[in-house]
Amino acid sequence: MTDAFDPVDAQLRSWVEERDFSGIAAVRRGGVVEFEGCYGMANRSDSVPITPQTRFALASVSKMFTAAAVATLVRDGRVAFDTPVVSVLPADRRPATLRPDVTVHHLLSHTSGIADYAEEEDEDFDYGALWTDRPVAAMLRPADFLPMFGDLEPYRPPGGPWQYSNAGFIVLALIVEELTGQPFLEAVGERVLGPAGMTASGYFRSDDVRPDVAIGYLERASADQPWRTNVHATPVVGGGDGGAHSTAADLDRFLRAYDDGSLFGPALREEMLTARATVDPGVEYGYGVYLLGGCFGHNGGDPGVTAVVQRLSAADLSVVVLCNVEAPVMQARTQLLAAATGA
Repeated sequence: MTDAFDPVDAQLRSWVEERDFSGIAAVRRGGVVEFEGCYGMANRSDSVPITPQTRFALASVSKMFTAAAVATLVRDGRVAFDTPVVSVLPADRRPATLRPDVTVHHLLSHTSGIADYAEEEDEDFDYGALWTDRPVAAMLRPADFLPMFGDLEPYRPPGGPWQYSNAGFIVLALIVEELTGQPFLEAVGERVLGPAGMTASGYFRSDDVRPDVAIGYLERASADQPWRTNVHATPVVGGGDGGAHSTAADLDRFLRAYDDGSLFGPALREEMLTARATVDPGVEYGYGVYLLGGCFGHNGGDPGVTAVVQRLSAADLSVVVLCNVEAPVMQARTQLLAAATGA
């Protein structure tokens, strides 16, 4: 670790005491570690610390894997970005209200206009509340989510403004299943995680007993309250819109395989990283990736989970922050990137 990272490391260590911070922050250049800091506990009840081998839930960072799986199908000639979704999915495997002019492009770029089951743009939205009356153990495949949004009227015709859509990535997962004839998680493993060399990664059930998996902890209102895990606040297993698990090292492998074209080819890399919609001033969205400040990547958050994964291609640099609590990961990302680039 160079001295440039000392202030960031000190800040993250202070957050352990001041904010219950728990996670890993890593910077790799050309696959070589420049900084890797581990903070807090992977398992608080048994005092198991975070290590470089700890595997974290990724929430919506997983949308990059879904988009990459779709890109491999485009590469293989199984589908095109301008393919209408209704031409791929049978009526019982798609939203009943899906317009015929919604394409794969619209889903990948969050411009489909379809109704969502998780209104994340609403400041009062509570993702954990979705599962108060709906058993998380019943959410096993993409089709299990269709009753939550499939009968809702679209917000608008496709091709309009960007609006983040978890439901859109559920539909993409259904497309992957339809075209591969495999369960979504199996298809992503074969088409994305395996080829990228992500041997420690996967979509792990929350009730599985596995080594080196961080337990997600819900935010506490005060320090005298007991810790509670997120086992009842997220689906039992991940899918098209989130819920994969990975390490900082594996995510660097993914970003480099994506960036060098080895995952689905240089031409498709350019297509995926072309801005398709404006999110905010200075922030664009491609196909399953945010584009800002010369970086591409994704962030994610669920109850007990926060993560950000970004790649600065020009510097051959990957920045990864993964937490098993709700933490200001974007602030940490900005400071790590500044330390790594001298900005």
